[in-house]
Formats: sequence, C-alpha cells, structure tokens
Amino acid sequence: MKHIAVVGSLNVDSVVRLDRFPGPGETLMGHDHNLFPGGKGANQAFAAGRLLAGTEVQVDMLGQVGGDAHAAWLRQNLHSAGVHTEGVLTDQSVSSGVAIIGIEAGGQNRIIVVPGANGTFTPTRFEQVQGLVDRASYVLLQLEIPLETVQSAAARARENGAVVILDPAPAQRLPNTLIAAADFITPNESELRTLLHQQPSEKALTLAQAEAGARALLEQGARNVLVKMGGQGAACWGQVGHFHWPSFRVTAVDTTAAGDAFNAGFAAALALGMPMAPAGRYACATAAIAVTRAGAQPAMPCRNEVEALVGR
Repeated sequence: MKHIAVVGSLNVDSVVRLDRFPGPGETLMGHDHNLFPGGKGANQAFAAGRLLAGTEVQVDMLGQVGGDAHAAWLRQNLHSAGVHTEGVLTDQSVSSGVAIIGIEAGGQNRIIVVPGANGTFTPTRFEQVQGLVDRASYVLLQLEIPLETVQSAAARARENGAVVILDPAPAQRLPNTLIAAADFITPNESELRTLLHQQPSEKALTLAQAEAGARALLEQGARNVLVKMGGQGAACWGQVGHFHWPSFRVTAVDTTAAGDAFNAGFAAALALGMPMAPAGRYACATAAIAVTRAGAQPAMPCRNEVEALVGR
C-alpha cells in the first residue's frame, strides 16, 4: 500500500460573505456566516482522502489541534474522508487554529489566520509522529506551521525517498535549502513574486513571466517549479520537463481552497501512477470543481467528479 503524508495545519474557518471588502475604518454588513473545517494541511489531506477513497493509497494527517471543542470535530471531519489521524496531536494549552475569511461577490477572498495549536507544532512535537513520514511515498507540506517543522519534515521525507510537494503558502520568503528539498514547489502568482523578493501586484503573470520566475527558482536549487495561475491554468518547469495545463471553464463561487485542491489532486494523481501530463490536468480539474462550491473541505470533489470533468 502507498501512503501520502500531509504535514501541516488544521483550522476552523470562520467565513463571512459580503459584497465587497471594507476599506480602512469602514464597517460593512455581511450576508451570512458559517464555520467550516479548514487549514491548508487538513484541506489537502481531506481532498486527497476523497480522491483516493477505495484505492490502495492511504492518506495520513500529521499536525496538531488545541484543547477545545473544535478538536474532535476537526479530527472527525478528516475521518469522514477516509483520512487517518493518528498523527494529529493535541496541545491542551492553546486553542485550535482559526482562519477568519471574507469572501466578496466575485469569489475572491481575504484571510486572517490565528495559528493556535498549529504554531506549537514544533520539530520536537513532529518527532513523535515522524514515523508516518518515514513510510510515505508522497509528502505534502505548506507554511501554516513553524518553518522549522516544515524543514524537518522535508528533510525526513527526502531521507526516506519520498516525493516532497511544497505549497509555499501563506506567502513568505524561504531558505534555498527548503526550496531545494522539495521535488515540486507549487506557488501561485503572488507566492512566486514573494519567493523572488518582488513587490506584490494585482496584475496576472503572463506565461513568459511565470517561466522567468520559475527558472530563477530553479537556479536557487528547485528541482521543479509548478506555478498555479488561476484562470490561466498551471505550468511546470524543471527536471520533469515543461508542461502547461489550461484551466477548465467554471463559475467561481469561493476560491478559498483552490490551491489546496490542486496540490491534493496532483499528489493523488501521481500516487495513482499517472504521468506528469495527465496528473497536472487532473489537478486543474480538482481545483476547478472546488471553486464552484462554498467552504474549503466541503468543496473538495470526489474522484468520479474529477474523472468526469477530465473526460469532457
């Protein structure tokens, strides 16, 4: 049996919908409010679990929840997707992580994250469950837990021959050692700019600009750079070659977990034995379906939905 280990965050997403984002000092009325299970790590684990249900691939979640009522809910929700949670520890001294998410009418979002127990998931705590990484064929990482823990997990995965897929989100600058430790680093456009120490911009990258950015990361030691470009799809440059996958035409309702859906879809496709070209298309289809629904984990599609879209 193959194993996918996801090392990362578990959050409670507090989601508010509104017509537009408020300006400084401005108060606006929202339309509704909901609580969803979230966290970039848990989102990716949940999505992979749904996609791989009934296969010979097991998904393990490694992370930490707090000493509050949300902890059992977050674990149970992962169980509902077939994810194994033996690697989810509890820190009774803090709350579970929380993400406060505003979504405007066009589907774009702005997010504030309070780390809670994610912030105390230190390398020492990770050592208690690192055996789950040792047996993994694929390891998914993000940046909502301490960077030292991400580095420890990446190093442990490489020592054991796993394929490391690093989602550099939330955006921050990273040491070259971590960039080089990942088999695939998967920034979106804004994250790519951050990795290259560039100024933020609302303008979408052209494919030529994305390629220039990817090649700059390759020079810093990256093995493969897979850039998620929203409506332009995704593209990859590196040791596996060059690929561009156009996006699927859908009406976006909530883009909150699009990147998480993509990474989960990509890892699931590789674990199922797909070559790069169909794996990237499978990932794009997973993300496309996710943005048509509200919430993070509730939006994640099942394998038959993704296969139907890919087959169109």
